[in-house]
Amino acid sequence: MYIDTHAHYDSEKFNSDRDAVLSEMPAAGIEAIIDPGCDEASSLAALELAGRYDFVYAAVGWQPEEWESWDMYSPATVRRLAAHPKCVAIGEIGLDYYWDKEHKEIMYDMFVTQLELALELNKPVIIHDREAHADCLAITGRYPDLRGVFHCFSGSREMAQELLERGWYLGFDGPVTYKNARKALEVLEVTPIDRILLETDSPYLPPVPHRGERNDSAKLHFIAERIAEVKHVEVEELARVTSENARRLFGLA
Repeated sequence: MYIDTHAHYDSEKFNSDRDAVLSEMPAAGIEAIIDPGCDEASSLAALELAGRYDFVYAAVGWQPEEWESWDMYSPATVRRLAAHPKCVAIGEIGLDYYWDKEHKEIMYDMFVTQLELALELNKPVIIHDREAHADCLAITGRYPDLRGVFHCFSGSREMAQELLERGWYLGFDGPVTYKNARKALEVLEVTPIDRILLETDSPYLPPVPHRGERNDSAKLHFIAERIAEVKHVEVEELARVTSENARRLFGLA
């Protein structure tokens, strides 16, 4: 059984068959799913799904790309949503310089505010870091008591080693199965399996052999099989350890 620690079933790409897809997950070997919010609406939608499915959990927060909807009331909204009994993390939060280099100041404010809120609420965080590696590393380093995961880790081997020394988890997704995955495989080589989390980022980043299709958690085993190959362990052992990692970090029942 696998735990998909990052999947967006609140996405409109699942509007036509969301319940049918989710209902199939236990039979597909999926023990639990965490659906992270990207703003108020998606956080609410994630919580609604978590309320309807025993095996679905939610994270709440504002992704950096959603900076336009962040205002003076947003931190209180995150605090209120985080009180839901099935909210297991603050996320996904972070910095994204791929899409937007012009609004770094507000992204920084969103990020730091939500990191400090997570510490206050004793929640782990799910970090979105896209082409902002140095700043994400520096900012999180100011908070030694933080715990969480760098989602879909895309940093260097050296960055990974520093985060691992600090006690962070690293999330790996479909790109580890791609032909150009050299950098991700280098990171996997230095990442012990007790610090790995499995993610799909559904409906995005489908693994080989499903590139070009809508992703879902039933495809998680392709990611696990590739990681197990790189780490020279049986896939059943990888599934067991990564599921333990998810339960430990997120406090899953």
